[in-house]
Amino acid sequence: MEKRTEKALSTLSRARRSVAVGAGAVALLAGTGVAAAAQGGTPLQRDVNAVRAVGTTGVLAETSTPDGTEEARAGVMDVRSGRPIPRGASFRGGSNTKTYVATVVLQLVGEGRMGLEDTVDRWLPGLVRGNGNDGRKITVRNLLQHTSGLYDFTHDLPFDTREDVEAHRFDHYTPEQLVGLALRHRPEFEPGETGPDGNPRWSYCNTGYVLAGMIVERVTGHRWDEEAMRRIVRPLGLTHTSFARGREFPGRHPHGYQEFDEGGPLLDVTDMDYSWADAAGSLVTTAADHNRFFRALFGGRLLRPAEFAEMRRTVPDDLDGSLAGSRYGLGVMWLPLGCSKAGYWGHGGDTPGYMTRGGVTPDGRRAVTVSVPTQLQDDRQDLTTGTLVRNALCA
Repeated sequence: MEKRTEKALSTLSRARRSVAVGAGAVALLAGTGVAAAAQGGTPLQRDVNAVRAVGTTGVLAETSTPDGTEEARAGVMDVRSGRPIPRGASFRGGSNTKTYVATVVLQLVGEGRMGLEDTVDRWLPGLVRGNGNDGRKITVRNLLQHTSGLYDFTHDLPFDTREDVEAHRFDHYTPEQLVGLALRHRPEFEPGETGPDGNPRWSYCNTGYVLAGMIVERVTGHRWDEEAMRRIVRPLGLTHTSFARGREFPGRHPHGYQEFDEGGPLLDVTDMDYSWADAAGSLVTTAADHNRFFRALFGGRLLRPAEFAEMRRTVPDDLDGSLAGSRYGLGVMWLPLGCSKAGYWGHGGDTPGYMTRGGVTPDGRRAVTVSVPTQLQDDRQDLTTGTLVRNALCA
């Protein structure tokens, strides 16, 4: 039976991310306080309470529209102190990092400094070779759209058991080492290969975004995160957004917890070295900043029309849970929305101990972000979070 961690982490990895804390943590949750705001009765607050009710340690959500913002919270910063989650708390955004990376790449394309049909080998000659892998056949578009066929290195990270995590949570990786993990394996399919339905074969692959980050550095002479800060974060005034190169976790943030087995004990995994996430998942942000980024992107402020159109050219994907029915573009997903035939755009992110979901309407006017500092095996966490996002965008 597929574990909740494996399904939830599909946006960062198909690999299982099991992590646990002492057995007293779950019992302690029942006795801890809930932020006063959690007692409110707005539709957003009721949806936040529903996510909290499935057993998460906390929930934080915020909507942003031209008419203003609304924030709702429930649960605690950490299970030992019972302190309520404060307004504006930071969180690990996981694979939402990919939208930033894709935006930087598309800006460089718009400037004529690189092309979507450039091969990996053009920028990183000889790096992707062996076991049937060939960077001469893989394009930048393949990397951003998950159609490269490359093996996802996160399957091989030593996070499968509690013992693994306790022994390796502070291991540090270089991008080259992460790519090397993937190249030990044969590709899942040929780059751009089509399936029986005539659509490109698709497989979520964090390796592709690590390579995209390396290409940005080769094109610009600067690290991908430095370019993202210069081109996106600082111009938009995202004062609480950054990218973790190691153990850093700026801002007031709830502790992140994850369980091994459904209903089992939790482990506090807040403190980890995030070099393994790199350009695939190292984002640290707040709900307000995250909404501002997506509203600016889909409001046409970050990309020229031609590159923005490329970002929104989608192919069918195979994601499930709250992301079921989505299609993948270049660093963004299109998802169906019950109240609108147009659907909505977003991404989603999961790392050990943290789940983020959200979205923005196609015109960029309404956005929502929800962060849950818990990864449970129970599918209800993912489903209630997805309901919150859809309700907020339909409001």
